[in-house]
Amino acid sequence: MMFATIGRFAVRRRTWVFVAAILFVVLGGFWGSGAGGVLGGGAGLDHPHGESAQANRLLAGTLGRHVADVVVMYESDTMSVDDPRFRRQVEQAVARLLRDSYEWVESYYSTGSADFVSHDRHKTYVALQLPGAVEEEQGAVHDRILPLLDAPGLTERFGGLTAVGRQFNTISDRDLATAELLSFPLLIILLLVVFRSLVAAALPLAIAVLVAVGSLVVLRIVGGLVDLSTAAINVVVILGLGLATDYALLIVNRFREELAVGRVDENGVVRPAAAGDAAARAPAIENAAARAPEAGDAAVSGTAIENDAVHAAAIENAVVRAIATAGRTVAVSGITVAVTLGGLLVFPSRFLTSLAYAGVSVVLFAVISALTVLPALLRVAGHRIDALRVPLVGRRRTRPEGRRWYRTAHAVMRRPVTVVLGITLALGALGTPLLGAVWSRPAEWALPADTDSVIVTRQLAEEFPYDPTKVISTVVRMPGPAGTPEAKAQLDAFAQRLGRIDGVERARVTGTEGDLARITLGYSLSPYGQEIRDVVAKLRAEPPPPGATALFANRPAAIADMLAMIGDGLPWMLLITSVVTFVVLFLAFGSVTLPLKTVLTNLLSLSAAFGAMVLIFQDGFLSGLLGFTAPGFIDANMPVMIAAIAFGLAMDYEVFMLARIREHYLASRDPVESVAVGVQHTARIVTAAALLLGVVVGAFVITNVTVLKMIGVGLVVALVVDATIVRGLLVPASMKLLGPWAWWAPRPLARWWDRHGLPEPEQPTMPVAAPVSVPDAGRRSR
Repeated sequence: MMFATIGRFAVRRRTWVFVAAILFVVLGGFWGSGAGGVLGGGAGLDHPHGESAQANRLLAGTLGRHVADVVVMYESDTMSVDDPRFRRQVEQAVARLLRDSYEWVESYYSTGSADFVSHDRHKTYVALQLPGAVEEEQGAVHDRILPLLDAPGLTERFGGLTAVGRQFNTISDRDLATAELLSFPLLIILLLVVFRSLVAAALPLAIAVLVAVGSLVVLRIVGGLVDLSTAAINVVVILGLGLATDYALLIVNRFREELAVGRVDENGVVRPAAAGDAAARAPAIENAAARAPEAGDAAVSGTAIENDAVHAAAIENAVVRAIATAGRTVAVSGITVAVTLGGLLVFPSRFLTSLAYAGVSVVLFAVISALTVLPALLRVAGHRIDALRVPLVGRRRTRPEGRRWYRTAHAVMRRPVTVVLGITLALGALGTPLLGAVWSRPAEWALPADTDSVIVTRQLAEEFPYDPTKVISTVVRMPGPAGTPEAKAQLDAFAQRLGRIDGVERARVTGTEGDLARITLGYSLSPYGQEIRDVVAKLRAEPPPPGATALFANRPAAIADMLAMIGDGLPWMLLITSVVTFVVLFLAFGSVTLPLKTVLTNLLSLSAAFGAMVLIFQDGFLSGLLGFTAPGFIDANMPVMIAAIAFGLAMDYEVFMLARIREHYLASRDPVESVAVGVQHTARIVTAAALLLGVVVGAFVITNVTVLKMIGVGLVVALVVDATIVRGLLVPASMKLLGPWAWWAPRPLARWWDRHGLPEPEQPTMPVAAPVSVPDAGRRSR
């Protein structure tokens, strides 16, 4: 079989595998470390082809955007804005700006407008529009002018969209570093507890290094061809650790089983070998003889050579067998996870596209590393896989009938209808808050309350008559020159109609250039809620002058376009994911009912996670405990990202479990017992994998950025629900209801699968044979 061949090649060519892996880590790590330099600095959340993006491209020309990108708030407890010292400090700060660092700059002292003065007259702001058509260019200018706008004797704070983006990146990077610093030691401890030895616990970390390096190499290559976001790096960390742990857990656990059940035990005793082991023993005996000392060395006998060869062959067979079974499961799971994450490519936003490239590259290298480097490491470790045991962690050996998950599976299968209906209703109820979700995008509301941009936003809303960041720009393309008296009259009439729409407070023509005109609209509503999007819909429904077209830009319009993009792409993503899940699971198991069951159960766990997100982050449940202020809406990108990652991981767990159930079903043809034994064999792996990944993503909950908390809470809830309720209870109950029909396929498809499917490896028989004693075999394994 293909996977057995891969495992055998990795074992017998392990030296070359190690050399290639080390060279790849060194060279790829050096080159891939530059991936951050080719990735964009901004989040890239907006719809690049939406109406607002088209309007921005038109406004980026000579007409100009006419919106404040940065608002610098100056404040004094003792001086008013009328004090000459206050004025001098502000004007000197503005005078330090080079002319190429802004498109325009306005202040109370340059305009005389009362809009720039707070009600208590102790605060004023300077509004700037920065050059550059994209957020990365504007962000670079922001960083350059930041120190120039310092005003001694005054308190200055920076707000506006560009300042929000820079502060968001700074705080996120700091929080992610802190989260990784806290989670990594805990992850190491849990790896030791789960794997029960230092040697075994080191294996997933070795695979994670390969995954991270390989993914950075891919990101640097792809980042040089398409526009990617730095958010991709964070996904590499999360998924790399998660998948490396998942796959290492599965394969190492199977390797240990193969050693214990018919190869070599902990005392170095070779147990009855599977049919076909003799073929593997012959070259091993020849190699052992070639390595023997000179003929005169009486310490080495033919029996010792034979025992050494048998021992080596037994370990090799255990590795090959583990890759033939668990490796097949890893490959099937990896394909499904990769395509699930690749489904994010249906969304044109840079953020989601970057997640797709990052996710697929992580899965690719996780599967390749698990199927090549890991078997080579296992062959070298041999029985030393259990060396350096963790002291306080025992290793109980009881029959499956005595295991908790085995008993739980049987208990569940005695009342399958009750369990399926009860869990379905419970998870459905947990998902009901999703029906009332208000979607938006991250901004200053996601930052800590003491952040500059949050304070400036609050001050503009509460203490000033006008917020220069709350602007909707309308670009009108007239059928002729926009500067003629007739065109101006039509534009003024159009602006008046727009100004009469509820929610719009100001509307005036602020510029013309050729056949283009700009109308600037002011509003006071929150730019992130549903009310302002209703205003945008009404604005877009208002007919422009005859023969003209009108496009709307800035935050409310961009958010509306982003939500439309996600709404349009989501059905396609679900369709792609469902079809691929169906095809891959059918190829693996030859069933058409299992894929349908899998998709439905995965959607149930996702709905529960999304319901929890709405309840916590929109409605404020547990907000005090988690340390944030509920904004009243949810970042629409987070459920899409969480759905892709959580669905992929759920497929991991599903394939792990179904593969083991199928293996026992083929041997016994007992649908009930095969489910119980399959659950018992995989429950600990699934629970441990979910726990380890939960530690990594759960660290996001302690961050100060609300959207990072959303990632942590959403993924943790999805993992907990899927690894316990769904895998431990719902899967066995639903499998009992399906019975033999779980493995059913229409006859034409069944015949096709017999010829072209990916069947499980045949289970070898275990002939009775006398054990052969191998002294100190554990220390002499290679």
